[in-house]
Amino acid sequence: QVQLVESGGGLVQAAGSLRLSCAASGRTFWSYTIGWFRQAPGKEREFAAAISWLSGTTYYADSMKGRFTISGDNAKNTVYLQMDSLKPEDTAVYYCAASRTAFGRGPTDYNYWGQGTQVTVSS
Repeated sequence: QVQLVESGGGLVQAAGSLRLSCAASGRTFWSYTIGWFRQAPGKEREFAAAISWLSGTTYYADSMKGRFTISGDNAKNTVYLQMDSLKPEDTAVYYCAASRTAFGRGPTDYNYWGQGTQVTVSS
């Protein structure tokens, strides 16, 4: 079992920045890939970025590459999503998730999910 808790969401103006945190726990969480997804009202859950705890390899959705940065702090068992140059269309609930599958990009590739944190970008 892996437990994930997101934090850091909130209201921000367009062109602003936010940093989301995902605190991970569980006996073997270090062997998982941790990903960030987002879901806007009426839309499907969308992959944003992911990182492998073991290798540090990161990968991104093309639409978010360059504005979003994923990183991990092993000492704090926490994965971050730094979001810059935010746009109103980035408004969504952001979820972190853990996957046994390397380089997974689909929600079904992920086995454990956090409760989500709301990000609202005003114009």
